[in-house]
Amino acid sequence: MEPLVQPTAEEITRLILEARSRTLDLVGDFTDEQMIGPSLRIVNPPLWEIGHVAWFQEKWALRHLRGEPAVRAECDGLYDSAAVAHDTRWNLLLPPRGETLDLMQTILDNVVERLGSGIPSRDEVYFHLLGLFHEDMHDEAFTYTRQTHGYPPPHLGHITTVPTPGGGPYPGDAEVPGGTYLLGALPGGTGQFARDGSFVFDNEKWAHPVELRPFKIARAAVTQSEFAAFVDDGGYREPRFWSEAGWNWRTAASADHPIYWQEDSSHRWHRRVFDQVVPLEPHKPVLHVNWYEAEAYCKWAGRRLPTEAEWEMAASAEPGGAEGSDVTQLSGWRKRRHPWGDEQPTPDRANLDWLAMGCLDVGALPSGDSYFGCRQMLGNVWEWTADTFGPYPGFVIDPYKEYSQPWFGDQKVLRGGCWTTRSRLIRNTWRNFYTPDRRDVWGGFRTCAVDG
Repeated sequence: MEPLVQPTAEEITRLILEARSRTLDLVGDFTDEQMIGPSLRIVNPPLWEIGHVAWFQEKWALRHLRGEPAVRAECDGLYDSAAVAHDTRWNLLLPPRGETLDLMQTILDNVVERLGSGIPSRDEVYFHLLGLFHEDMHDEAFTYTRQTHGYPPPHLGHITTVPTPGGGPYPGDAEVPGGTYLLGALPGGTGQFARDGSFVFDNEKWAHPVELRPFKIARAAVTQSEFAAFVDDGGYREPRFWSEAGWNWRTAASADHPIYWQEDSSHRWHRRVFDQVVPLEPHKPVLHVNWYEAEAYCKWAGRRLPTEAEWEMAASAEPGGAEGSDVTQLSGWRKRRHPWGDEQPTPDRANLDWLAMGCLDVGALPSGDSYFGCRQMLGNVWEWTADTFGPYPGFVIDPYKEYSQPWFGDQKVLRGGCWTTRSRLIRNTWRNFYTPDRRDVWGGFRTCAVDG
């Protein structure tokens, strides 16, 4: 795996300016009322969230890195997500939209000015990328906030939709032989960056051997038509398919089908996509299902969710090298950065960056297949795994201490990214995590055979 080239200050500036442009595009058409929105446990008021994005950037790229004072001292009491309880964010005395946008621009201008030109230090690279990737993650959240509230899809006129190779279903299993596999990011020369020079979060650190039995994993995510068969067979009404916690959630939520599905008078399923209702798309992945729903489907289908290690091995392993010859090669397996190899994502390999403005058929993008033949393991839809989110052996907390550690033990892990995830952010070792009841995120799943 060749090391990535260290970015210049000019390249980092281009990235953070592009991210800010995307943020503003995603909320630019909101009315003042929509900038606050209904108070819900699962999303934030957009007016608070854009201020939080700018506050976070200033905290790490200016205050922490350079020791500079805050532009506005009161911002810590407004935008610090670790200190400001979620359900209070609708009641804060937030600056109005124009003032918030001015604050964001001032912070961004200061960041760009201090970054300057030339080759930044490793610390500069790390903390500027931390702010960039944090904004990328919130941009994905703005997109599912629009879906949650039934707002129109975002207007991203500068995005050019590209032709999509392939389509339709992609049934069947890929057989993975198992063995000793390194789960996690490969360590580099410092604690901040991975072996290939890339930024990684603390929950990806570091690669450690796990033993896996041979297994069979679906070549594609579960489709809407496959999940509809579970719904139509009464799967939501049968306690035998649900864990105790899952059945308690289903009962409390009065759930009889995925959250945005609607049945017409002819008993045909439709689903809401932003502010439109469309017929079910049979070969696109089911999404907006939570971990409990995925677990229940698996039991109904006689399948199971993959573990994190199984998912990552299916996505990233390829034969390479003699056993023990290098940390990247163990028991004959080498880790790829992406399912198709170490090359960066392209539109013919992965549905990312809003390029398709929605999910594609699970059979699309064959150029993105993993070595074992699994399709769309990056992009299109996040995939729930069986595992509870926790630290890897030897876990050491990063400077952004609230990112991972507070959530260990009560969240479930998702892998692979979705159509709104940034291509610069996602990789095979990336770990996302949500509570098992979350249905608002772009979450789906693929399954494994129970006998493998």
